Amino acid sequence: MQFSAILTPITAVACLVLAPMWSAAQTASPTTLDDLVVARSASVILDMNQAFKKGDGKRLSALLPSARGHVLEPWAAYWELRNRLDTASSAEVQAFFARYAGTYQEDRLRNDWLLLLGQRRDFAAFAAEHPSYRMSDDREVKCYALMVGHGPQGADVPSDVKRLWYAQRDADEGCSYAAGQLHDNKKLSDADVWLKVRLAVESNRLRMARQAAELISREAAAPLADILDNPSRYLNRLKTTGSIGTLAREWTVLALVRWAANDPDAAAEAMQGRVAQHLTAEQRSWAWGAIGKSAAQRLSNDALQYYAQARDTDLTDEHLAWKVRAALRKGQWKQVQAAILAMSDDARNDPAWVYWRATAIQRLAKSDLERAEANRLLVGIASMRGFYEQLALEDLGQSVTLPQRPPAPTPQEMDAVRQNQGLMRSLAAIQIGLRSEGVREWNYSTNLHTPGGMSDRELLAAAEWACQNELWDRCINTSERTKNVIDVAQRYPVPFRDSVVQRANQIGLDPAYVYGLIRQESRFVMDARSGVGASGLMQVMPATARWTAKKIGLTDFQPHELGDRETNIAIGTGYLKLVLDDFSGSMPLAAAAYNAGPSRSRAWRGQTGDAVLDAAVWTENVPFAETRDYVKKVLANTTAYAALLTGLPQSLKARLGRVGPRDASAETLKDLP
Repeated sequence: MQFSAILTPITAVACLVLAPMWSAAQTASPTTLDDLVVARSASVILDMNQAFKKGDGKRLSALLPSARGHVLEPWAAYWELRNRLDTASSAEVQAFFARYAGTYQEDRLRNDWLLLLGQRRDFAAFAAEHPSYRMSDDREVKCYALMVGHGPQGADVPSDVKRLWYAQRDADEGCSYAAGQLHDNKKLSDADVWLKVRLAVESNRLRMARQAAELISREAAAPLADILDNPSRYLNRLKTTGSIGTLAREWTVLALVRWAANDPDAAAEAMQGRVAQHLTAEQRSWAWGAIGKSAAQRLSNDALQYYAQARDTDLTDEHLAWKVRAALRKGQWKQVQAAILAMSDDARNDPAWVYWRATAIQRLAKSDLERAEANRLLVGIASMRGFYEQLALEDLGQSVTLPQRPPAPTPQEMDAVRQNQGLMRSLAAIQIGLRSEGVREWNYSTNLHTPGGMSDRELLAAAEWACQNELWDRCINTSERTKNVIDVAQRYPVPFRDSVVQRANQIGLDPAYVYGLIRQESRFVMDARSGVGASGLMQVMPATARWTAKKIGLTDFQPHELGDRETNIAIGTGYLKLVLDDFSGSMPLAAAAYNAGPSRSRAWRGQTGDAVLDAAVWTENVPFAETRDYVKKVLANTTAYAALLTGLPQSLKARLGRVGPRDASAETLKDLP
């Protein structure tokens, strides 16, 4: 990328930030006064970022004057004030809001300030500040806002708080406080609270479970640690006859949920014995739902038998989703349809369940009216946008083809993007290595925090600017948000085409498959690095890289070489080819193996004697949510890239094929550390 390509729209101050990326290619160290100024300018921001991460307030305060006038000054000022927000005065906070009005950093600090005001119970100040809050994506802030009457127009406060509280993944103060207040005022029942406790236990969030139980009483929460640590011991102590109290019944449900997570068959045996007699019908249904879910996640043939003991109306969307998956494995289409219909509206409208509902109707249809209903559902989701959308196209008799590209952004539309201060700061941050900060500001700036966000044309222009600057991840993600048009070149870019296509063809891989995987792994970010140490375009682990390098003849390989684009592509494609061959060319199995390891992918095939499955059914039954989503996206990406690279209509179903049970005698690849 040429520095001159973005020089015009960016201020001279911004150039001081961006210049090192290009000057570094020409010189290893600053050699002129200008170079020294540029390097020092960037280093101040980077030093402040590190000081913020370390909580070094003295260094932040000392460096802030040197950051004044810098394109990333709002970040520097945010770090300095955020670090001491607990002790900052309201006047200091308001001065920050005024100085950086309209920026992401202003709204980010307002989010932090509102949380602090909520924690302090200063609801008068919270109510005064909240109308200026644009971000509106913080669950805790939403809960506080509902409690001060600042929820959406016509909000049902108890229902809205309950929804936010149930969706909460970690223990937080805002929604727990709101739920506690509503419970104290008899607007949330004990049953509402116990439902939250069950959800927390089922998702293995035990601190959150105890926090919720304490809203009822200390007595309700006190034994939870012992019960959840050894649920079988608690259940074995239950009376053989007679009734137990309200708290003991809820504890029994929690013990069953906890036991089911590790041993669904043992939990089912307890339910079939003397435990169920102590529970209400609703509690029995929930327990059987948890047991069925755990069995389904283990691909157990007993899952549907366990689910048969529960009423669908008592189950959560998560329980019902796994009931659908278990029913798909067994071809039980009536149960597929019934479970989907029992889901909430939001869940039922997910493309996955729309597709499988339509499929169930087709399999069971006895009239043209029913077949027409199935087609109506498929038409509603059919497009090239995703896995089930592409499957719906094919079920309607269409191939996956490229839509016509929309008109390119006009010069005026591109000028508006280049003059967007938030996008300029985002680019500057990413270019000096502050990718996380840059991505957050980019997302904020392209959302605009209005009911509709950016228009499709504005999004296309922003995505185009990202592509021009080789910010491939922002190009893809921004373009994916258009509602009425699809720019395939933005959504499926093909950087490094010569390297990828040549290498794939050399070793007998479909280049579209390689591109589909890279798009999902790294979004073409060269320096991408996962939390577990995978790195580069193809997100290769060091141990996998060493093993693959030997297999493909790369002598003297060192793990640090994964940062080199060509080496990363060579090793990533080499490993993908080995995995694909090990799974007899099955793209879904190989993608699952690339993400979760060959042993898991092999185990998920089922045991000898199990049915051969349509690969879409197999994919939907992958137990790991991350891997299940990964396989769908890689295969949908691959189909789109094949259409792009060949210019011909494509079939996702042809790439999916069918998946049969494992063949232990054919196993070769093992998981690598």
